[in-house]
Amino acid sequence: MGVFRLQSLVANAKQLIKLDNKHQKDVPKGYLAVYVGEIQRKRFVVPLSYLDQPLFQDLLRRSEEEFGFNHPMGGLTIPCCEEAFNHLTTQLHN
Repeated sequence: MGVFRLQSLVANAKQLIKLDNKHQKDVPKGYLAVYVGEIQRKRFVVPLSYLDQPLFQDLLRRSEEEFGFNHPMGGLTIPCCEEAFNHLTTQLHN
C-alpha cells in the first residue's frame, strides 16, 4: 500500500473520531470508540496510538473496503470477529 493511501486512511479515521467524539462524551481524550463484529457489533474504546500500528491499519483498510467511509454505527466499524479483535488489541497493548 502506498504511503499516500495509508495517510488517507488515517486522516479519514481521525475525521470519524472528531465526529464520533461530539456524540460520545464517555470516550476519554486520546481514545476512540470502534464497533467490532461481523453480525452483531460490540463497542470498544481503544487508544488513538493504535492508528499508527500496522496491524490496526490493516483493520482500517478492511473497514474502508467494506464500508467506505460511511459507517452504519455512526463510529468506526471494524469488520472482524470480536475474538480476533481482542487478540489483536492484546498484541498491541503488549
